[in-house]
Amino acid sequence: MPADYTASLDVVYKKADNWDGRMDIYLPPASGKTAPLLINIHGGAWRKGRKEDQSGFDTYFKLGFAVANISYRLSPEAKAPAAVEDARCALMYMVKHAAAMNIDVNRIVFAGSSAGAHLALLAGLTADNHIFDKGCEVAGPFRIAAVIAQSTPAILYDSLPDGRLKVLPDDAIYEWLGENRNNAAFAKMLSPVTYVAKNNPPVFLTHGDADPRVPYGQSVLLDKLFTGAGVPHTFITVPGGLHGGYPKEKQQEIKAAITDFLQKQVLK
Repeated sequence: MPADYTASLDVVYKKADNWDGRMDIYLPPASGKTAPLLINIHGGAWRKGRKEDQSGFDTYFKLGFAVANISYRLSPEAKAPAAVEDARCALMYMVKHAAAMNIDVNRIVFAGSSAGAHLALLAGLTADNHIFDKGCEVAGPFRIAAVIAQSTPAILYDSLPDGRLKVLPDDAIYEWLGENRNNAAFAKMLSPVTYVAKNNPPVFLTHGDADPRVPYGQSVLLDKLFTGAGVPHTFITVPGGLHGGYPKEKQQEIKAAITDFLQKQVLK
C-alpha cells in the first residue's frame, strides 16, 4: 500500500445470523476529486479462501483507486446465492458511505479470479437489477463502470440433446448450490451468461487455455456473447496457462493490459 493511503481493516459491512461480513478498505489521500473504487472478491471454489490472502493491488493504487477487499459467506457457512448477496451488500455499503470516503459512485469496478470472478460478474452485470440485493439496505444511485474477471466460471449448467438443462457435474458447484444441486433453473440464475446484455459495463477477461479447473471454453463463450451483444470487452488468452499462477512476464503483461483497459473504460 502506498505510504499516503490509509487502511481500515475488518470493517463490518453486513451481519447475517452469527456471521459478520468484513472488508478491508484502502483509501487514497484526499484530493480535489473523488476516487474510483475497486471491489475485490477472492476465489476458492465458493468453499474456501480469505480476503487476507489477496494481494497485487498495486495496479489499482497507481491509478488512484480506492480498494475494498471483501469476505463473503462460503458454502460451508451458507449456500447459494448467499455469496452473491454479500458481494452486492458490500457494494451497497460502499455506496452508502461514499461521500465520507470521497468515492466516485459512478466509477465502481468489481474484480476477482476464479469463483471470485464469477461473483464479480454476477454482482457487476446485474448492475441496477436488484435480484441479489438481499439482507442489506439498497443504496444508490451508482454505476458499475467495469468488471475484471480472470479464470471465471461463466455457466453452471449444460444443455441436454432434448433441450433440457442440467447442473454441471462439479463437486464445488454441487456444494455451493446445496439442496438446489439438481435445480438447473437455479443454476441458470447464478450463471453470468444469463445477464449478458448490450447495456453491460465493459468487461476484462483472461483465461489460460490449459486451465484444468475451469474450462477455457467458458471464457470463450463469454467473449462470443459479449461480442454479439456489443459489450466493450477485452479477452486475453494465456497459451498453456493453467488456473492462474502464470509466469511473471505474463502477469506483468496482464497488469499492463488491465491498466490500459481501466484508463480507456473507467478513467477517461
